[in-house]
Amino acid sequence: MVKSVIAQHVTKVYRMYQSTSQRLLDLLLPLRTGEEFYALRDVSFEADKGDVIGIVGLNGSGKSTLCNIIAGVIQPTAGEIHVDGQTSLVAIQAGLSTELTGRENIEQKCLMLGFSKKEIRELESEIVEFADIGPFIDQPVKNYSSGMRSRLGFAISVCVDPDVLVVDEALSVGDAVFSAKCMDKMNDFKRRGKTIFFISHSMAQVKSFCEKALWLDRGVVRAYGDVASVVPEYERFVKQNRASAP
Repeated sequence: MVKSVIAQHVTKVYRMYQSTSQRLLDLLLPLRTGEEFYALRDVSFEADKGDVIGIVGLNGSGKSTLCNIIAGVIQPTAGEIHVDGQTSLVAIQAGLSTELTGRENIEQKCLMLGFSKKEIRELESEIVEFADIGPFIDQPVKNYSSGMRSRLGFAISVCVDPDVLVVDEALSVGDAVFSAKCMDKMNDFKRRGKTIFFISHSMAQVKSFCEKALWLDRGVVRAYGDVASVVPEYERFVKQNRASAP
């Protein structure tokens, strides 16, 4: 099988500062002040072309950090990640400038992805139609609801036809009709052999849409494999976690 994503010992460390002055001091002098927080620790996995992978885990487990690294939004502190082809991240506000209009954001994001002005003009009508936010397309994004931002971000990300699609909780906002429209588009990508990473707290969605699952727990891979084996194990963990909570 052709590998579309290979992650090798990926680690992401952030520094937690007690004050702005401590942060500035750390920038000016190599004192390494501030407490280290490991968002990801030694994460390794491989995805084949055409894999549809659900990324599951409790809040704060590192799911969004991993998605941002796969999409090239941030770089790992250590380790390497190799992606074959163009990646597109679908997340609320991902890559959107709040001061620009929706139409201006389409142009800006497509330019960043390497599209020419001519190609953008050809894509624009398809993106606008898919987003279906009416006259708001020519209003600043700062005036959008979270649902409209999600609509625009999803429309841009899927209409540029990426090789690897990363969906980070983008379907948790907006109406049921648009969510169904998004799932139809992602199922089309699935039929065409695209690689998809899908974050959702809905295990029903993960079970029905994904073939594999990657379970993260406090930045560490707890399990990676078929949905049928990983998700039930994760669900038992969640149930036990809730039962032991005060």
